[in-house]
Amino acid sequence: MNYDDFLVPPGAIISLQKDYDPAYKAEFIEKADAVKRLQTGIEQLANYQNILYAQNTYALLIIFQAMDAAGKDSTIKHVMSGVNPQGCQVFSFKQPSVEELDHDYLWRSMKALPERGRIGIFNRSYYEEVLVARVHPEILLKQQLPQFPQDGKIWKQRFEDINNFEKYLVNNGIIVLKFFLNVSKSEQKNRFLKRIDSPEKNWKFSASDVRERAFWDDYMAAYEQAFCYTSTKWAPWHIIPADRKWFTRLVVADIICKKLQELNLKYPIISEESKQQLLQAKQMLEEEN
Repeated sequence: MNYDDFLVPPGAIISLQKDYDPAYKAEFIEKADAVKRLQTGIEQLANYQNILYAQNTYALLIIFQAMDAAGKDSTIKHVMSGVNPQGCQVFSFKQPSVEELDHDYLWRSMKALPERGRIGIFNRSYYEEVLVARVHPEILLKQQLPQFPQDGKIWKQRFEDINNFEKYLVNNGIIVLKFFLNVSKSEQKNRFLKRIDSPEKNWKFSASDVRERAFWDDYMAAYEQAFCYTSTKWAPWHIIPADRKWFTRLVVADIICKKLQELNLKYPIISEESKQQLLQAKQMLEEEN
C-alpha cells in the first residue's frame, strides 16, 4: 500500500469530495485480512513504544480531526490497544473553560504535550480554532481577543502560528502525526441512526450533532483550506478513508509504525562501568542462599 496517497502535499489545493474517497480501500485487502494485519501492527507499535520510552529522546504527538461519528474514539481504542498505558496519554479537547479562555488558544494544548519517551494523542486539537471557530465565527467574540485582522486574515495568521508551533515541536524532538478521518455525509447519517436505535449507544448521540450537519459544506471548505496551509514537510496531513472502520484502523496503525521505524529507535547503550555494576549485581544475586 502506498501511504503517500493519503498525504496532502504542502500547499496543495485539494477537494475532499473529488480527491479523497471516504469509502476507499486497497483492492488487495479484505476485512478479515485487515484485522489480522492490524493485530500485527498493534504488536509492532507496542514494541516501538517500549524502545521510545526507554530511549527517552523523542515524543510522538498524534492528532485526530474529523466530523462527528467518523470513528476517532474507536480508532484510538483499537490501534493503541497494545500500548503500555504508562507511555501513552489521550486528551479530548472540548469547549474551552473560563481559565482556558484567559490564555492564548494554544495554551491548553501546550499543557497536554507528551513528555519525551511518550505518545500523546489529541482527540480534536488546536485545529478547532481554524475549523469550528471559522464555521461559527461568533466563537471569536468569546475569546477576549484584542482587535484581530478582518476579512479572513485571522485564519491565515493562525495557520502561520500553527505551522511555527509544529515546527518548534519537531525541532525539539516531538514528532507530529496528523490524521483526518474522512467520513462521508451519508455514512455519518447511518452511524447517527445506529446511535439513536441502539440503547447502549444513545449516550454517544447529541442533538447538536444533527444541527452541525447543516454546516457540512462549510466544514469541508474550512478543512480544505486548513490542509492547504498547514500540511507541511515537518507535519503533513494524512486524509484517511473512514467509511470502513477496519480499513481506517489498519492505515492509521501502519502509518504510525512507519514513522516510528523511521526514527531508528534503539535501546540505550550502557557504559562499561554500568556493565561491570550489572555483572557484580548478578554475582551477588547468584551467591545468595
